[in-house]
Amino acid sequence: MSLMRPTEDGDELLARLGSLTAQARELAELQRSRVELAVALQRGMLPRDLPAAPGLHLAVRYAPAYHGLNVGGDWYDAFTMPDGRIGLSIGDVQGHNIEAAAFMGQVRVTLRALASVTSEPGELLSRTNDLLLSLGTDLFATCTFMRLDPATGVLESARAGHTPHIWATQDGRSGIAEDEGGPPLGIQQGMEYAVTRHRLTTGGVFVLLTDGVVEGPSLSVDEGLDQVVRLAGIAAVAGMEASSLAAAVMKVAERVGHEDDAAVLVVGHDGPAARR
Repeated sequence: MSLMRPTEDGDELLARLGSLTAQARELAELQRSRVELAVALQRGMLPRDLPAAPGLHLAVRYAPAYHGLNVGGDWYDAFTMPDGRIGLSIGDVQGHNIEAAAFMGQVRVTLRALASVTSEPGELLSRTNDLLLSLGTDLFATCTFMRLDPATGVLESARAGHTPHIWATQDGRSGIAEDEGGPPLGIQQGMEYAVTRHRLTTGGVFVLLTDGVVEGPSLSVDEGLDQVVRLAGIAAVAGMEASSLAAAVMKVAERVGHEDDAAVLVVGHDGPAARR
């Protein structure tokens, strides 16, 4: 019996382990690069600046989920439309990968482009839905689109399967909007989306968010929404700045116990609007 065989077997085992380790490192580096690319893609497609108008206060917070390969497709947007009103959107693409991040950019750009043709929220979501279906992708997105007249505080909203927004007034009232919603974008052709009319009052706030803010293993969606309702109510009564409220709402996302994207868009108004 040869005394060299155990040593040779040991050397072979070490060589195999070394090779597997090198392959694992290469795979981890590749996956990390994909995640970094997706996160950069996400951030690059979000707006750098928010529109300004007398009496209007906008604030946003965004926290991408990039634990492991979980890179989502949440977005927010705010822009001035050709008629002078402000377009506001927030949404969430199905999936957690680089394809979801890329699709998010397509949805956001489509909403902006079509807003130059029609700014009516329901029609805008219908046209976006049909255009996305024509692309032949298997992905879909939930979305809320709002059209705000900063001079009057009139706000029109349409919702495509998205988490409802929160409202609060300076006199202490607050709640969850009961807008009639339609299905997510990219599921069925020819969908129509109802429009609900609101009024953003002096000192009032609207909080748009994605489900990553209010839902997870540690918090049900109802509990999460209730927490945001309380925060919005306190903020409106106390005259809290929109940026401070956005930061406080994002703290809720840190307690839900999951690794999903989280986006918040707060709209405040201190102009001469009539009461809600």
